[in-house]
Amino acid sequence: MLSKVAVVLSERMAMFEFGVICEVFGLDRTADGLPAFDFRVCGAEPGVPLRSTSPGITVTPDYGLAELAKADLVAISAASVRGEFDPRVVAAVRDAAAAGATVLTVCSGAFLAGAAGLLDGRKCTTHWRYVEKLAAEYPEATVDPDVLFVDEGDLITSAGTAAGIDACLHLVRRELGSGVANAIARRMVVPPQRDGGQRQFIERPVAACTSDSLIPILEWMNEHLDLPHTVEELAARANMSTRTFARRFAAETGTTPVKWLTNQRVLLAEQLLEETGLGLEHIATRSGFGSGALLRHHFQRLVGIAPTEYRRRFGRSTDSAAETSA
Repeated sequence: MLSKVAVVLSERMAMFEFGVICEVFGLDRTADGLPAFDFRVCGAEPGVPLRSTSPGITVTPDYGLAELAKADLVAISAASVRGEFDPRVVAAVRDAAAAGATVLTVCSGAFLAGAAGLLDGRKCTTHWRYVEKLAAEYPEATVDPDVLFVDEGDLITSAGTAAGIDACLHLVRRELGSGVANAIARRMVVPPQRDGGQRQFIERPVAACTSDSLIPILEWMNEHLDLPHTVEELAARANMSTRTFARRFAAETGTTPVKWLTNQRVLLAEQLLEETGLGLEHIATRSGFGSGALLRHHFQRLVGIAPTEYRRRFGRSTDSAAETSA
């Protein structure tokens, strides 16, 4: 059973992520018929304030690291990404995991779990801005940049900020049932479970070109995304053979013409979904997919959610008729 929860803090912790852990596990909801957690905020030196990333705000842990060894769950809040952690904190997290505690990290909290050796040979995630750094520092880990959280049984890692809510509620659901998780989510006014992953929030820049020779054809392709294109036609426009064009394109952009075009078309579709009230078929035509079905297929594959859901989350248009046509 999930009963004793210890959240461990480090210098420069992030207040929102810490607040998420407190909100899910630290509030007394017994009046609503929900179980109470023995919740303890821990640090290397109890009673000594720790700075947060928010100017002028500190948090003072009431408990020391010995509480981690008694916990069913050790929650690691996000903190500034840095190269070193307090060795006392690292050892306490490592020992708690060895004693059987489940470890849950929020956002950049995965780096402390990595320092404790908990990511080696495991799947994990963190905020999309830090996935490359996490993978570089802990090469034995398998870092998934697309998901909201990863459940490895006794290790749960979550992506940036609000994904911590998803991970915490998932753990509650796993250990205490959907009824408890749904009730907590209702009090927090959040969905009990979100769809999609963090791909929808990731900036996906188009592969840059390192050679002036391809820039004119790339600009032309970008200005004519609504037209059908073949590699043969593009090669002819670039005054190259098909084989030379394909080889040069891959060498200079790191991808193929087809993948480059598809990515550009999805980026245009995202822009149209965010900024206009155009229907999905119209957007499919403007972006070069030709049909709503083909747009949905590629959009779901690259972004992780359907175009209509993307518009609901990120769109600025409130035209109900346009929403219906989409």
